Amino acid sequence: MRKFSGYILTPIHYIYFVICLLVFHPIQWLSLKLGGYSAHKRSVDILNWFLTSTYYVLGNTVSFSNDQNLPTDRSIIFIANHQSMYDIPPLIYFLRKYHAKFISKIELAKGIPSISFNLKHGGAANIDRKDPKQSISEILKLAKNMKEKSWSAIIFPEGTRSKTGLIKPFAVGGIATILKKVPNALVVPVAINNSWKMVRYGNYPLNTFIHMSWKVLQPIEPAGQAAEEVVLLAEERIKDCLKVMGNKKG
Repeated sequence: MRKFSGYILTPIHYIYFVICLLVFHPIQWLSLKLGGYSAHKRSVDILNWFLTSTYYVLGNTVSFSNDQNLPTDRSIIFIANHQSMYDIPPLIYFLRKYHAKFISKIELAKGIPSISFNLKHGGAANIDRKDPKQSISEILKLAKNMKEKSWSAIIFPEGTRSKTGLIKPFAVGGIATILKKVPNALVVPVAINNSWKMVRYGNYPLNTFIHMSWKVLQPIEPAGQAAEEVVLLAEERIKDCLKVMGNKKG
C-alpha cells in the first residue's frame, strides 16, 4: 500500500521540492548581495523549512528532539549517522541557531539550484575526495571560521549513506582535523532514524506514511581524549539510541 501510494504522491513531492529550490535560488542571491551573511543564512533556514515540509506530501512525518542545553557561543561538531539526502534539511533548519556548516562533496557545489549556491557561499567545506590536499585545505578553512566566528559543523563520519539504516564504521579524519584546530569545540552526536525508509525503493517511488526522527544526544567534552575515542563514543551513543528507537531493517 505504501509503495502504491508512493507512485501517486512522489511526483507531487518532487514538483514541490524543485519549486522550492528554484524559488529560493534568486532569493539567496539577493539576500547575500543586499544583506550579507545574516540575510543569506536566514533565507537558507526558511528554504530548509519548506524542503522539510515536502516530506509531509508523502504522508511522512518528522520529529526533531533536542533536549540538550547546548551553547550558542561555542563551536559544536554535530556527528550524525547518514541514511539519505533527506537527513539534511531538518538538520539545517532545527540546528539553525548554531550556524552549522556541512562537509560535503565538491560535486554538490555545482549545478543544483539553491543547494549548490548555499554550499559555495554559505561556509561549507566542499571537499574533493580525490584530492587530499584540497580536502584538508577546505576543512581547515571551516575550522578557522569555527574558531573565529563560533560556527559549528555537521559531519557524517560514515562517508556514504546507509541504505538499510545499519550504521557503518565512523571515520575519524575530518573530525580529528577540526578538533586539532578548534580544541574547545563541543562534540554532539545526533541519531537519525528511518530516513533510509523514505528511499527504500529508490528515488521512485518514494516511500510513504513513515515516521522519521532526529534526536540530539548528550554532548561529549573532547578535552583529554583522543579524537578516536571521542568519535567511537559518539558512534556508540548513536547506535544505542537507534536500538531504543527500534531502527530495524525492513
